Amino acid sequence: MERTKKLTLTAVMVALVCVGTMVINIPMPATNGFVNIGDSMIFITSILFGPTVGMIAGGIGSALADILLGYAHWAPFTLVIKGLEGFVVGYIVRKSLSKGRMVFGTLAGAAIMIIGYYIAGGVLYDFAVSLKDIPGNIIQGASSIAIGVPIAIAIGNTSYFRNNIKSKV
Repeated sequence: MERTKKLTLTAVMVALVCVGTMVINIPMPATNGFVNIGDSMIFITSILFGPTVGMIAGGIGSALADILLGYAHWAPFTLVIKGLEGFVVGYIVRKSLSKGRMVFGTLAGAAIMIIGYYIAGGVLYDFAVSLKDIPGNIIQGASSIAIGVPIAIAIGNTSYFRNNIKSKV
């Protein structure tokens, strides 16, 4: 039964990351990509449920959003970048839900996203062109930290979460 709950939770988080990525997206014409707040859902997922769920939800949910929004050429890169982002955030925060670990973990995750998409943009287009997307990716990472960390803290501090969700998966 516990495996079923964890699988269900992971699937729900994949869907939430996908929807979070699709709800607000701003096109980046230089590399035919977009800026979004889906990273906030990756951060929340990774902080609350750990590196494995964060990696799966971040990678698959974000890559699925790329495909659904017409950016399929980015999907393989996104699968790896966002999966690694989710894993690293969850790994750093796994032992303590302290604000310091959350901020450090999400900063590390945002750095992975920024560097990863710079490299991916360089591979797909040109490294000089990919430089133009760095400011947008910095804004994406910073806004996702500003959204994700307070929400993760609020959810993580509820007795319902601690007693009925976290303890069951």
